[in-house]
Amino acid sequence: MALPEKVWPGRPYPLGATWDGEGVNFAIFSAHAEKVELCLFDRSGNREETRIVLPEYTDEVWHAYLPDARPNLLYGYRVYGPYDPSNGHRFNHNKLLLDPYAKAVQGRLRWSDAVFGYRVGNPHEDLSFDRRDNARNVPKCRVVEPAFTWGGDRRPRSLGKRQLSSNCTCVVSR
Repeated sequence: MALPEKVWPGRPYPLGATWDGEGVNFAIFSAHAEKVELCLFDRSGNREETRIVLPEYTDEVWHAYLPDARPNLLYGYRVYGPYDPSNGHRFNHNKLLLDPYAKAVQGRLRWSDAVFGYRVGNPHEDLSFDRRDNARNVPKCRVVEPAFTWGGDRRPRSLGKRQLSSNCTCVVSR
């Protein structure tokens, strides 16, 4: 798959990666991020091919449109911001994040200490900061083609007059 060369502003909605038949709009919410990078991967999901800084920030949504992107593109995000656990901020751009609005995910999670945002075994426990890249250990999001094509589907075979039916009774109590 050829890497997208153009980056347009896109729209802050809908959230997630949305194929519109001509390109893909990427949008992700973060009220406190300082920068968001869209990471694109090869077909296997093992090699990061490029990073694109999302150029727009509208109503706490980072977004971009890639007119050359197509369905099946594998991606994830790296989000920059404060690492301040006492105030609830644990941004760690060393960690590839799944899109919480992804419509499909490819690959599997391979547990290792690099998956955590903190150094496992560190005396400061989960207040420490892990600088290792976790991309090889985590699944990737996949852009989907939302149109349903019937392809080789056939009409269900009917039993004619011997067709079975079932009834379902729902009771609602107040």
